[in-house]
Amino acid sequence: MSAQPEFSSFSDYLAAQEGKSLLRFLTCGSVDDGKSTLIGRLLYDTKLLFEDQLASLSADSRKHGTVGDDLDFALLVDGLAAEREQGITIDVAYRFFATDKRKFIVADTPGHEQYTRNMATGASNSDLAVILVDARQGILTQTRRHSYIVKLLGLRHVVLAVNKIDLVGFSQARFDEIVKTYADFAADFGFETLVPIPLSARFGDNVIERSAHTPWYSGPTLLEHLENVEVASNALARPFRMPVQWVNRPNLDFRGFSGTVVSGLVRPGDAVVVAGSGATSRIRSIVTKDGELEEAGAGEAVTLTLTDEVDVSRGDVLAAAADRPEVSDQFAAHLIWMHDEPLLPGRPYLIKMGTRSVGAQVTEIKHKVDVNTFQRLAAKTLSLNEVAVVNVAIHEAIAFDPFAEVPETGAFIVIDRMSNLTVGAGMVDFGLRRATNVHWQQINVSKDSRAAMKGQRPVVLWFTGLSGAGKSTVANFVEKKLNVEGRHTTMLDGDNVRHGLNRDLGFTEADRVENIRRVAEVSKLFLDAGLITLVSFISPFRAERRMARELMGEGEFVEIFVDTPLAVAESRDVKGLYKRARAGQIKNFTGIDSPYEAPEHPEIRLDSGVSAPEDMADQIVTYLRERGYLG
Repeated sequence: MSAQPEFSSFSDYLAAQEGKSLLRFLTCGSVDDGKSTLIGRLLYDTKLLFEDQLASLSADSRKHGTVGDDLDFALLVDGLAAEREQGITIDVAYRFFATDKRKFIVADTPGHEQYTRNMATGASNSDLAVILVDARQGILTQTRRHSYIVKLLGLRHVVLAVNKIDLVGFSQARFDEIVKTYADFAADFGFETLVPIPLSARFGDNVIERSAHTPWYSGPTLLEHLENVEVASNALARPFRMPVQWVNRPNLDFRGFSGTVVSGLVRPGDAVVVAGSGATSRIRSIVTKDGELEEAGAGEAVTLTLTDEVDVSRGDVLAAAADRPEVSDQFAAHLIWMHDEPLLPGRPYLIKMGTRSVGAQVTEIKHKVDVNTFQRLAAKTLSLNEVAVVNVAIHEAIAFDPFAEVPETGAFIVIDRMSNLTVGAGMVDFGLRRATNVHWQQINVSKDSRAAMKGQRPVVLWFTGLSGAGKSTVANFVEKKLNVEGRHTTMLDGDNVRHGLNRDLGFTEADRVENIRRVAEVSKLFLDAGLITLVSFISPFRAERRMARELMGEGEFVEIFVDTPLAVAESRDVKGLYKRARAGQIKNFTGIDSPYEAPEHPEIRLDSGVSAPEDMADQIVTYLRERGYLG
């Protein structure tokens, strides 16, 4: 590589940098394939390290290095103490470097299976992937998984870097074997470019300079390819989309909508639509802090003003009126699961798409994908790093595009509602269009009028606790007392419901989630009928109890925790279930080999180890009377 050019001033240097194109790429592959070493070698050989960095690298190599007396280039990007101690990459490390031809931002992503989610994060912001393979090991499961994720995330340019070629004697036969295996594996991925390069990151063979050890290789060095590959984005050719980040209202005379144009072009006078509502208008002006623009394209952050007063809020999508996104409350998608806790269909999550976050559930796992064979496998749950095709139901219709058409409005993340952790990443395949052909039927007799006829306020009394806690016993006493007063009630008991509505469900975590989802929906129907509904279910998971609560209105859900120590509940064991569970005859039994997540803030807490069932029932009836449920 030629030396970095000299500049007479810093402003000349900045001007030269502004004129260069930028390539974002990531390195990925399996553990110990040499990703960090390769990036370190690139930084070293492009002469972008300061003297103090070289001195620090030399000291760190003596302390943490794994290559004897040589510089350990991996330490340039393995910045976390845990990474250096374990010799692996954990987090995504971003590094900038430049040559006289191009600027680069490289993401060094972890190879360990546990951190696949970090790899997906790096890939989501990249134009090209450098997939490393240890020449001794060949194509491994993690290599296949990373390649599949690269394909899912829409990357179309790949370098197959067959690293550590020196450790197999610079064998052309071994290189050709690995290239053929990978090409067969990735034949249907649709990569625009797939360039295999034999290299040694440690010694620099074919990284910057062509290696004398591989006279049989006539292709480019890695840097030559990175400097010259054409990865021009076609985002400008896509239809105009801008998710609204905030409504800009500095004074009464100005109302604009700020955000980043994620695809297409927009000009003053263009017809646009608020995708969710269908309201149309035209662009009055494109405003920035430096003045108004004649046009704005993908990647530009701007404020748009409209010619009409239309309702636009954060999370809405402004789109080309003649080429609109889909709007639906259900879609099919590819989903990468990124959390130790499995995905359970029916469990409530949050979906964040663009600037909008909405409640959602995976309603069905159509199939998961075996990353080695691409077989479609049946699945009821998804575990860490598994990929599946799923159906997603959203609590309200939102605007989106298929990921293959507009990636920026077709990608989403899944967030756990309890921990607020990102647990999955998805790509929309197509909308299911349920929002356009299923509508709420207007019913003239309301919930309030039904309740008024009964002289009561409808409410769901949700009894939760361990098996044997006394939930159904207490609920029975409550219903008897209300019945004596002439109240209109109904009761849903866990055992009874499993004889009918939920007879098809077992006791896995996924089935327990679906069990509670169905019961919550039925409870809401009884609530609409104006009834006081008593629900007695173990309902062991907080997420599902929260989902049930959110189906109801304010004050319509009362959580009653029948708090009983496991030892007390087990000593009762009226049905002999604990004994059988301890003997291994019943699997997934709450409190034994399946967890119970106690309520954190129940409306009523009952100590069933101390109080009699009838006294606890009195406590509940008093609660209802004092809060006006009994008229």
